[in-house]
Amino acid sequence: MRLLYTLAWWLALPLVLARLWLRGRQEPGYRQHWGERLGFYGRQPTTATDTIWLHAVSVGETRAAEPLIDALLAAWPRCRIVLTHMTPTGRATGKALFAKHGARLVQSYLPYDTGAMPARFIRHFTPRICILMETEVWPNLIHQCTRYKVPVVLANARLSQRSLGKAQRLGKLIADAARGITLVAAQTQDDADRVRQLGVQDVVVTGSIKFDVVVPEAALATGAALRAAIGARPVLLCASTREGEEQLILDAYIRASLPAHALLLIVPRHPQRFDEVEKLIAAHGLAVQRRSGLAQDDTVAAGTQVLLGDSMGEMFAYYAACDCAFVGGSLLPLGGQNLIEPAALGKPVLIGPHTFNFALVTEQAIAAGGAALVADADALMAQASALLQDTARLSSMGQKALAFANQHRGATPRTIAAIQPLLLV
Repeated sequence: MRLLYTLAWWLALPLVLARLWLRGRQEPGYRQHWGERLGFYGRQPTTATDTIWLHAVSVGETRAAEPLIDALLAAWPRCRIVLTHMTPTGRATGKALFAKHGARLVQSYLPYDTGAMPARFIRHFTPRICILMETEVWPNLIHQCTRYKVPVVLANARLSQRSLGKAQRLGKLIADAARGITLVAAQTQDDADRVRQLGVQDVVVTGSIKFDVVVPEAALATGAALRAAIGARPVLLCASTREGEEQLILDAYIRASLPAHALLLIVPRHPQRFDEVEKLIAAHGLAVQRRSGLAQDDTVAAGTQVLLGDSMGEMFAYYAACDCAFVGGSLLPLGGQNLIEPAALGKPVLIGPHTFNFALVTEQAIAAGGAALVADADALMAQASALLQDTARLSSMGQKALAFANQHRGATPRTIAAIQPLLLV
C-alpha cells in the first residue's frame, strides 16, 4: 500500500509544484525555498550538535508549539531545534516567535512525502527525535524515521471522530504508519482513545499545550495602541473567519441592532483572502478600513463600520483590542478554531455550532461560563449585542474565560516528561 502511495506522490509532483507556483501569485512565499520541499539543503554547520526536529504545519500549530519549543531548548541546552512548516505564513510566524533563540533554531519546509525526500532530510539534519504537532501523519516520513532509528512523537495530538473515520478508510497505509509512531501525547482522553484505535501502542494524556502559551508583552502593547486608535466604541471581533463565513456575518450585521457606533473587526484566517473580504465588505455598502492602512498615530474614522484585520502575527493584539470575540471556522462545518487565546486574555468568547476539531475544550469553556454557543450568524449578532450593552455580564464572562484558561495550564511540562526518556537514549 505504501508503494502505491509513493508512486501517487511522484506522479502528482508536477501538479503539486504547479499549484505551488500558482499560489505564489498571491503569497510569494510559496515560490521560495523549493529545494527544501524537495529534500535539498545547503552544507551542514561545522559544529556538530544534537538536533530535535519539530514539525508545525502552519500558523496555529507554530504558535501552539511556542511553549514546547522554549521548554525543550531550556531542558536540553546543547540541542538545537529544526522547525519545519508547510506554509509560508507558518514559517513567517516561526521566524517572528523564535528569533530570540538565534542559531539554536533553524527553519525549513517539510519535504514532500515521497520517501527519498524525507530520507535526505534525515540524513542532512540527523535528528535524535521527530516531534509532529497535533495530527500530522506522513507514512513515508514515519517509515524513514523508523529506518534511521529516529523516534516519532505526536505532541498536542487531537483526533476527531470524523478524522478517525477518514484515517481508517485508508486501511493498511495508516495502520502501518501508526505502528511506527513511538509516542502520542494526546490533548484529551477521547483523543487518546481514538488514536489507540489506529494502532498506536504508547499513548498518554497531557492536555493541550495551547493553554500554556504566554501572551507577549509586545502584543499587548500593540493591542492597546489599536484600541486607542479605535476609541471608546464597543468592538466585536470575528477572528480566523473562513471562506463563506464573512458573507453570513456581514448579512447578519446589517440586520442586527448592535450598540450605536459599535465596530465590527474581521480578521480572515488566510491572508490571501484579505482583498476578497475587503471587496465583500464594500459590496455590502459598509464603510471599511484596513489595519494595514493605519499609521502609528492614525485613528479609526468615526464613520468606519468594519475594520479589516489584514496583518500577520497580530492575533493576540486583535483579541486584546476587542470587547467580545467570535472564533471563526465554526459557523460552517469546518471544525472550529482555537478559543483558548481569547480566553487567556479574559475576553468573552462566542462560537458557532461546528466545533468538532475542538469539541471538548469548547464544551469545557461553555460549562465554565467563559464561552457561549451561537446557532448561526443572527444569533451571534444578538448575543454580541446583548453582551456589549451589559458591562457587568461582559466583565463576568471575561473573568470566567480567564479562569478557565488558567485552570488548564500545565500540558507542556507533562509533554516534556513523556518525551524525556526518548531523548536520554
